[in-house]
Amino acid sequence: MVSPPSSTAPQRPAVLDRDRPLERIPVAERKGVASVAVVIAGFGFFTPTMITGGAVASEFSFATFAVLALTAAAVLALYIAALGIAAGRTGLTTVLLSRLVLGRIGGKWASILLGGTQIGWYGITIAVLGDLLGTALGVPTWPVVLLGGIAMAVTAYYGFRGIELLSWISVPLMTALCVWIAVGAVGNAGGWSGLLAQDGAGTLSVGAALTLLIGTFVSGGTQIGNWTRFAAGGRLAFGVTAVTIMVVQSAMLLFGGIGATGFGEPDFSGILIMTGSIGLAVFLIISNLWTTNDNAAYAFGVAGAELTGRPDKRPFIVGGVALAIVLALTGVTDGLTTFLVVLGVLIPPLGGAIIGTFVGPWRRRDPGTDLDAVGPVRLPGLIAYLGGTAAAVAGAWFDLGIPAVQGIVVAALLAALLPAATGARAVQL
Repeated sequence: MVSPPSSTAPQRPAVLDRDRPLERIPVAERKGVASVAVVIAGFGFFTPTMITGGAVASEFSFATFAVLALTAAAVLALYIAALGIAAGRTGLTTVLLSRLVLGRIGGKWASILLGGTQIGWYGITIAVLGDLLGTALGVPTWPVVLLGGIAMAVTAYYGFRGIELLSWISVPLMTALCVWIAVGAVGNAGGWSGLLAQDGAGTLSVGAALTLLIGTFVSGGTQIGNWTRFAAGGRLAFGVTAVTIMVVQSAMLLFGGIGATGFGEPDFSGILIMTGSIGLAVFLIISNLWTTNDNAAYAFGVAGAELTGRPDKRPFIVGGVALAIVLALTGVTDGLTTFLVVLGVLIPPLGGAIIGTFVGPWRRRDPGTDLDAVGPVRLPGLIAYLGGTAAAVAGAWFDLGIPAVQGIVVAALLAALLPAATGARAVQL
């Protein structure tokens, strides 16, 4: 007679959240190239990037602007892809990478900084949604803000799969629509010869222009680990991220420049409203903002999970969205943009510290550290982050160079070199 299995046998714990916000993503649960690429592409369709492209295009000849746009896209692609490979090799979110680099206390700071910033941007985005759709449809803004804020959280609530599904629907349609509008803008400017004949105002320096072009997405791009951790390997994560970011960011900046030159309006949804294509404008507005905002909700969801130690991002998505809706409905977001731009100076050095640690002490591999065994402070990473932040703040204060890039470079160099200089005992306290 065979005895029944013992009730005291160890049971494998059920996974509370299949996106594993407090764990490494197992190799068996990784995604293919197309899945990761389409999610990154949806994240990169960012209306403020188009508007910035239009603003910079008005200051230069179009040929010069195109070179600047491609340069900015290349810088962003290299930086974001470097973070992408770190997440792909370790299977960790950006905030969990921050815990390994800075220590448990530093990880909490990263969660507050990255999560709080994304809640703010979520509120700003749904406020923009309310204004644009209210104008296009002639309806009050508050119902749009409320319903849009809730709807945009649904795909993030369901995790990577929900974001991927939305991206597969929205990205191809948005791309086709943007190309169609761009062709019309070129025609309205008198063809490519007319476009290239445009002269800019010439009041903006090259350094300031690159600061604007890079700055629109450098802070958001630091969150890339939330999605590249699902890539099937580090090289794949680097390649997919680099190509996707380069293509999407170049397109967004150039589309904005073409729209501003051809129609005097960098935002393509604004062009559609001007030309009376209200239905297409509504589609573009909703798709563009949704594919960015669900990524923001996902980001503050995993940040909340790390901050509290609860292995489920969903309650924090709900709470963050509720707070963002309140911010949007009370008009707080009107004064929040400048504050968030200031916070943006603090975020890129965090990415630099992660990259430097990954390339240096970790030798481009997963260090295999138990996430629950990380000490309160890791001095090399913390010093690197503070040094990079000081460089970024100094650049912004004295209007020198490109603050975000300087912060990344200084933090990365310090993170790569300090462990050898300080010795193993100083690494963790």
